[in-house]
Amino acid sequence: MNKLPLPNILSGSRLALAPLAFYLIDSLMWRAAAIVVLIAVLTDLLDGYLARRLQLESHWGGLLDHSSDALFVTMTLAALATQNLVPWVLPCIVIGAFLQYVLDSKAIQGQSLRASLLGRYNGIAYFVLAGWPVMQNGLNLHPVDDHWFLWASWALIASTSVSMLDRLVALRRARSGAHA
Repeated sequence: MNKLPLPNILSGSRLALAPLAFYLIDSLMWRAAAIVVLIAVLTDLLDGYLARRLQLESHWGGLLDHSSDALFVTMTLAALATQNLVPWVLPCIVIGAFLQYVLDSKAIQGQSLRASLLGRYNGIAYFVLAGWPVMQNGLNLHPVDDHWFLWASWALIASTSVSMLDRLVALRRARSGAHA
């Protein structure tokens, strides 16, 4: 029986951490939620590094990594929405952007995921926006007033919308070029 590679275990751990993060944030258990977010960030940093270092990179490992990230940030942002720290539209658009990314890249059919530069920056920003309010509540340090998270959310919603539109336009161009 083949053992599951360590990078995939690290990526998959975020699938288990996502509902836990939601529960802890929704229950206002900020310290525990901060620990979960920290573990998620560390596993996200380690999984890709270890996959490259141990030469265990795979298409399915990459898809698992991105899927775990998407689920974790979506559920964390949804929990933050229950606390009125971010608008509900943000977790909805994050999952929509991820689905578009996977389908547009044809990742389910075994092709590599293709992220735009804006999409990569948005992905990082999702983690930052999901983690910042959790960490500052967990540490009971509030250098950023909560209303700034709403403003940052709307900026991220706008940049995600632009990224999604750009992917759609590129896909339409590619399809019309293939039919010409």
